[in-house]
Amino acid sequence: MKIFVYSYREFDEAVHFQNYSRQLGIEIETTPKPPTLETAHLAEGYEYISIITTKVDAALLEKFHAMGIKMISTRTIGYDHIDLGKAKELGIRVSNATYPPSSVADYTVLLILMMIRRMKQIMNRAAVQDFTLPGIQGGEMPDYTIGVVGTGRIGRTVLKNLSGFGSRLLAYDLNPNGEAEKYADYCSFEQLLEQSDIITLHMPGGDGTYHIMNEDTIGKMKTGAVLVNTARGSLIDTGAMIRALESQKLGGAALDVVENEFGLYYGDRKSDVIVNRDLAVLKSFPNVIVTPHMAWYTEGAVREMVYSSLKSCCLCAAGEKNPWEVI
Repeated sequence: MKIFVYSYREFDEAVHFQNYSRQLGIEIETTPKPPTLETAHLAEGYEYISIITTKVDAALLEKFHAMGIKMISTRTIGYDHIDLGKAKELGIRVSNATYPPSSVADYTVLLILMMIRRMKQIMNRAAVQDFTLPGIQGGEMPDYTIGVVGTGRIGRTVLKNLSGFGSRLLAYDLNPNGEAEKYADYCSFEQLLEQSDIITLHMPGGDGTYHIMNEDTIGKMKTGAVLVNTARGSLIDTGAMIRALESQKLGGAALDVVENEFGLYYGDRKSDVIVNRDLAVLKSFPNVIVTPHMAWYTEGAVREMVYSSLKSCCLCAAGEKNPWEVI
């Protein structure tokens, strides 16, 4: 079978695409360009395509459908960048990828530690040889209550990682998990908001979770609490968060994802005018850490994402059960 690969990265993905395409008997064609109406023609003659976190809207799906594309496999856990309703209407199957939860979970703990030890301020001062102490005194993990919203594979791993620090751990999920109960006390969402010093989000994007952190829910948080997001930017109403930071209702935020980040990350943009004013505002705050959607980025994760994408297409072509298929 043949698969066309968009947003192909020579520096980290190539070795895995080469290895797995040989193992699975796949012929691949690649481009470093993302899928757009202008680049769709590159996949002419292919029925399966592999993408990353780039917008695939109704117009692009129509184009791919006309070309005979049967499946779009995204090399990411999240798939909210694809118009699933339109894909289902057109009969185009969609699959995602899996990778070890430790990549994002470890990064989440890193961000939490950086926030409570005021690492951004420390590094900014050190860069200009300001070694003064006032304003950078940190806290200690046993003194904090940490709330984990979403206890899927990543959320559970975050809880397991945090369990060794001595913090009080709370969890919220519509479907409580026995594994998570080993480390945290489940409670209502409102209780978690009211009692947590740090809240970290681990939910998928979508209509049901859109702006779950908004003017109302942020208002219910403890004054001075910290918000961490390594999941999806759409979980947070950015305007509400900025207002809470400005009023000091929020004590800080650590964000690996932000709203309207599509087309922004993974390229050299240092000479570009970035059309995302909220991002510029957030980066200007001394108590906000913003990283460019990197929590997932480990060697093991990249390897698994490539394998998931290719294997998913093979299973679809063979008509076999596909654990990565979304629709």
